[in-house]
Amino acid sequence: MEVLRRSSVFAAEVMEVFDRSPTDKELVSQAKALCRDYINSRLIQAGVSWSKPEYNAPVPGGKLAEVSTILLRLGDELEYIRPNVYRNIARQLNISLHSESVVSDAFQAVAAQIFTAGITWGKVVSLYAVAAGLAVDCVRHAQPAMVHTIVDCLGEFVRKTLVTWLKRRGGWADITKCVVNADPSLRSHWLVAAVCSFGHFLKAIFFVLLPER
Repeated sequence: MEVLRRSSVFAAEVMEVFDRSPTDKELVSQAKALCRDYINSRLIQAGVSWSKPEYNAPVPGGKLAEVSTILLRLGDELEYIRPNVYRNIARQLNISLHSESVVSDAFQAVAAQIFTAGITWGKVVSLYAVAAGLAVDCVRHAQPAMVHTIVDCLGEFVRKTLVTWLKRRGGWADITKCVVNADPSLRSHWLVAAVCSFGHFLKAIFFVLLPER
């Protein structure tokens, strides 16, 4: 099974920026690479096949791979707390997966709701979990091209909303502190907060999207 992977050339480019202060464009590129890795992991867990030759390059080592590992680890914890929250996203939002505009608008609306009250790493992890859950739905419903739409939407949201916050923290590598330095009980606290936030905005987004159904 060919799985969702970024190209080796792209991977080399996003790896280099960890040696210096990343630009806005580089942070967005890294965000999309991390999203592809996260989605790929969830597709494998779900037992969903994916066939896209342009993404079959191996994941490189280094800082980006470490960030990806931490992001997935925190995502595992978040999804463990509420196993059904990040599954069947399309059904929970009551949207069709046959329209790129509907999927894009839904994801952007959900993303905006997640960060209404500010930005935290817990909410960033929640954003990736939503993207992956929606991507799994798309592939299962024979809409694999929508995966690229989701990745692009996440990248655009990062560009508009998260880049300044990321730059203040030195980039994506700051997420490793959530595991290395955080007390487990404190980490669980912000994960629970992220889940609770998601439960509230699901209801809000349903009514936002209601006219589009």
